[in-house]
Parts: sequence; C-alpha cells; structure tokens
Amino acid sequence: MKTTIATLAATTLLTGMAFAGEHGGKMTIGITQNNVGVDSYQTTYEKAFIAAAEANEMVEAVVLDAGGDVARQIAQMEDLIQQEVDAIIIWPTNGEAVIPAVRKAKQADIPVIVTNSNIAEQGAEFVASFSGPDNITQGSRSAEIMCDKFKEMGIDGEAQVVHITGQPGYTTAIERAKGFEDRLPEVCPDVTVIDTQPGDWNREKSQKVMEAFLVKYDDIDGVYAGDDNMGVGALNAAKAAGREGIIFVGATNFAVGYEAMERGEYWGSIYQSPVDDAEAALQTAIDVLEGKDVPALNYFDTPKITQDNMGDFTKPVF
Repeated sequence: MKTTIATLAATTLLTGMAFAGEHGGKMTIGITQNNVGVDSYQTTYEKAFIAAAEANEMVEAVVLDAGGDVARQIAQMEDLIQQEVDAIIIWPTNGEAVIPAVRKAKQADIPVIVTNSNIAEQGAEFVASFSGPDNITQGSRSAEIMCDKFKEMGIDGEAQVVHITGQPGYTTAIERAKGFEDRLPEVCPDVTVIDTQPGDWNREKSQKVMEAFLVKYDDIDGVYAGDDNMGVGALNAAKAAGREGIIFVGATNFAVGYEAMERGEYWGSIYQSPVDDAEAALQTAIDVLEGKDVPALNYFDTPKITQDNMGDFTKPVF
C-alpha cells in the first residue's frame, strides 16, 4: 500500500537542500509501517500520522505499509533512499532483518527514526532515535498488575499462568515477554508460568492457542497476553469453555479490552495511545532534522489500567 501526501516529483526532492529550520524548505519524511491491516492500533496510528503530517505545512510525507512482509519493507526502505527523502521512520516488521536497510539509509546520510517497536540492539548505531513505548517496562507493569491481583485473591503462593506472545522475531513481542517473565518472579516468586505460545497479535489465533491451553491444563489462574487483542481472544476461548475465575492481563489497552474490563471479565492492561505514538514519531523526525537534541530512546509513558482505576482513562478509539 502506498499513500503519498503531497506528490513527490523528482523536481521537488530536497537533494542537497538544507532543512526547513534553515532555509524555509519543506521536510520530506517517509514512513514504512509494519502491517496496518493486522489490528486497529496500527490502523489508528496511520490515520493519526497522516493527520499530523497534513497539519504541518513544513512536512511532506510518503506513507508506506509493508503488510507484515520483511522483503517488502526492505524494498520500501530502498525506494525511500532512492527518493532521497530527508528522514525515514520505520516500524520494523522484524527487528533483525531490517538492519541492513537501516544501515544503508545511514550511509546515505538519511536519519532513521524507529517507531513503536525497536530494531535489534546491533542496529542501534544506525538509528537517530527510537520513538515509542518502553515495552520492557510494559511487560514488567503487566506482571505487577497480575501479581497484585493474585495477592488480593490469596493465590500468589500457587497460581499458574499461561503466556500468549506477539509475533516471533518482532521486538515488541520479545521485549514485552522479557519484561513480564523477568518481573513476575521478582514480585510473585511462587507463581509459575506453565506454558508460552505465540498469538501473532491475532485475536482468532490467540483464541485457538487458549483453547489448546484449556484442554492441556486443568488449572489456569492467569493469562498474560502481549496485547488486548490477543487477550480478548483468550478470554473468548475461556468463556466458550465455561472456565471461570481466570485473571486476564494484557498490554496496549484496546477498546475490546476496555469493554471487557467494564464487564468485569478482564482485569487489567497497559494504556497506550496510537495517536500519541504516531505524533511522537513524526515530531521526533522533525526534531532530528532541525538539529535538536533528541534522546536515543524517546519513550512516552504507558501507565497501568485495571478495573479499579479505569474511570481515570478514556476508552481507546482503536
């Protein structure tokens, strides 16, 4: 998929031109996203990014979507390099596989901003800044949410948990899993994670994963899912099987998760706005081009949300 905001004819490219802050020229910023169609978070992110770019008269944006295909994303990176855009924002389909393309942009003196899900550590030297959530902290906070609930229920000495992760190889999935699995034994050392399987950010697949867990294990006290889309899939499986009393905790609070919390069926999650995510990525790219001091890891906060405090948060729009 390709959406171009402000047609980029070869004659309008800013080859060799100074950036907007110096000579009044426009900044051409390209973005290649992971997979807009996979979930409502990414769909909302794209809409917010386009709106923010259109609202800034100093920005011309080229908006691309890799459709979850690593090879397509690498080709999109190469296309943006050939267009000589001023900066590239990448939402990686795979944190390791995209590193050569990011390095190529760096060699072409095009700053790269990684958004939402970071690339693997060995690629950090080629990146101007990462803009997005601290996914390890999110996983850690999800573990704390679950542990606190188990302590409230008096089962923190024996509870058993299953874990549904995101897409294998995807940095967000890896980091959220690490944050959860590292933090849970620190706060609830007697809670056991009895199984872990990928749900690929997909509700239907996660429902099937949970169905298999329910057949395999008679005793499941908690489910941690890497996002609420997967968590609600797991919840649907438990409801269909008549298995009650399971504590569901996710990350990235989707509208379906928020609604399930309202019904008392889903305990907690991490509140993250795709609008904030998109706007932060664009602003980070602008700040880099304007020569501002931008941190290597430019995080925005993602607080805990549970049934107890959800009244403090507006329902997600995705």
